[in-house]
Amino acid sequence: MDNTSRTDSATAQLMEQILYEVKRVVVGQDRFLERVMVAMLAEGHLLVEGVPGLAKTLTVKTLAHTMRGQFKRIQFTPDLVPADLVGTRIYNQRTGEFNTSLGPVFANLLLADEINRAPAKVQSALLEVMQEHQVTIAGETHKVPDPFLVMATQNPIETEGTYPLPEAQVDRFMMKVLVDYPTDEEEFVIVQRVTGPAVEVTPVATTEQLHELQKECRQVYVDPSLVQYAVKLVSATRWPERHGLKDMGKYITYGASPRATIALTEGARAMAMLRGRGYALPEDMTDLVLDVLRHRVVLSYEALSEGLNSDQVVQKIMAKIPPPAKPLEHEKLVA
Repeated sequence: MDNTSRTDSATAQLMEQILYEVKRVVVGQDRFLERVMVAMLAEGHLLVEGVPGLAKTLTVKTLAHTMRGQFKRIQFTPDLVPADLVGTRIYNQRTGEFNTSLGPVFANLLLADEINRAPAKVQSALLEVMQEHQVTIAGETHKVPDPFLVMATQNPIETEGTYPLPEAQVDRFMMKVLVDYPTDEEEFVIVQRVTGPAVEVTPVATTEQLHELQKECRQVYVDPSLVQYAVKLVSATRWPERHGLKDMGKYITYGASPRATIALTEGARAMAMLRGRGYALPEDMTDLVLDVLRHRVVLSYEALSEGLNSDQVVQKIMAKIPPPAKPLEHEKLVA
């Protein structure tokens, strides 16, 4: 067995251990958990939306406990101020100097619970740290730990006391994942597990191992034709008429940014790695298109008046722009 095979085997075993530990606590939600793992491997931030009680917070907390890293949770409320997130300068009467007190964003995994409950100035405080992985306090720059991931949850059904996320911040989330209700069978197991003995989660990975997995993920091969497919999809959200979607133009006010193309490519890499491959296939990318684009496509009033949502618009675009047919001819050559 060569070194590459041993590395692939060790990687698969580690990810299997992480998923096993999480599934000891969380029932179902396989699709959501898969997206969380993709975001971690691709070094992207995740926005999770679902009604209360669907284990959004529990999944992220459990995943954090499987790693020996720093985990912080911030409960967003209307009275929160930016200093509560990033930190502030505190005057020390004994020394007569100002000391910097760093906020909870200085962690490897940050859970921003109910992020839409805080006002825009607090949400905007996350902009710099999500993009630059650093915080500026009183003109002094402080780096957050590496790796650094933000996973934010929001509740879609309550509008009272909530604030819509600024578009600039929404775009910094690699994916927006919608979490749905469990099946009857899953709910039966949930009740049994919650009312039974508590399950202790065992840490099985370190932040150093996660960092190595992220570096390994960047080595996954993505064929140029697959990147071109991502470019066409994102371009069609900006100029639908150029891609034979003339009727779609009236439904879209603003299309997705280049961050969407990057997220599709990096996401396909991470998905391929999760599925045990060193190369990405079209289905690795198509499985993530809705999650990557749904929060980046701003619909027009006409689309909303007709009852259309972002997912339906993106699906119409996907139906018009087919993915490349198995672009990996080199795989046959190797065989």
